[in-house]
Amino acid sequence: MKRYLVASLLSSQFLLFNAAAQSSSQIIEDSIKSCVLNTTRRYTVYLPESYSQSGNRKYPVLYLLHGHSHRNNDWAKDGHLQKTADQHMTSGNSAEMIIITPDAGSIRNGYFNTTGWSYETFFFEEFIPYVETRYRVSRDKFSRAIAGFSMGGGGAVAYALKYPDMFASVYAMSALMSLPKQGRPSTKDDESIEFGRSVLANDCIALVSYADSTSLDKLREIKWFVDCGDEDFLLDVNTEFYKEMRKAGIPCELRVRDGNHDWKYWRSSLSIALPFISDSFRK
Repeated sequence: MKRYLVASLLSSQFLLFNAAAQSSSQIIEDSIKSCVLNTTRRYTVYLPESYSQSGNRKYPVLYLLHGHSHRNNDWAKDGHLQKTADQHMTSGNSAEMIIITPDAGSIRNGYFNTTGWSYETFFFEEFIPYVETRYRVSRDKFSRAIAGFSMGGGGAVAYALKYPDMFASVYAMSALMSLPKQGRPSTKDDESIEFGRSVLANDCIALVSYADSTSLDKLREIKWFVDCGDEDFLLDVNTEFYKEMRKAGIPCELRVRDGNHDWKYWRSSLSIALPFISDSFRK
């Protein structure tokens, strides 16, 4: 009898452990063959704990962009994406969501259309539609958000400014809103020149400044958050963007915290970003 009880307890513990293992969140590496870019692009996916258990449920989605010289899996490796998302979603600080981190290429590439690299076209015409067919994500504006750090922060802001019907909220971390004076492209480096021109052509401050009344009304429907360290070389650009948003009458939160342009800061930013983004999703 005692043997039977011990065996039953061990069996129950095994089943509980098995169920817990099966219900944990997942980080997945996947890829898409792009006709626009004429190449294969990798991306990383965070799937929340309940995704494998609820076959019909659709989830809101966050597109989380990486910075210059980084790649899609850096948020998972250096940004502690899974650990942070699990903590906030398990505690109820954030709604469960799918998080997608695409790969915007090498140092010479980026999130905008340049010669031989139409990434912006790819993102909106290929990548988002692909994600929405491959994963169970909701397909409306109020179930879609975008965030990122550095180059990815600038990309996130510019995308929302140019496509305001696509996103419910934007969280910009140490964002490359424009090129700071010390970051202007060098005439000795063709790749820097090309990248710098793409950033200047999508200057976030200018996009707000020249927006017409119809566009401004749409931008006011988006929740905006700018987060930058007090020792960050992009602080002035971020505060200039915030001032331009206030001037245009677009509500925007600004946080200047102790920190620099590094992973320590961006990891802490993610903990602020997830509850903020969650609040923007249609309940």
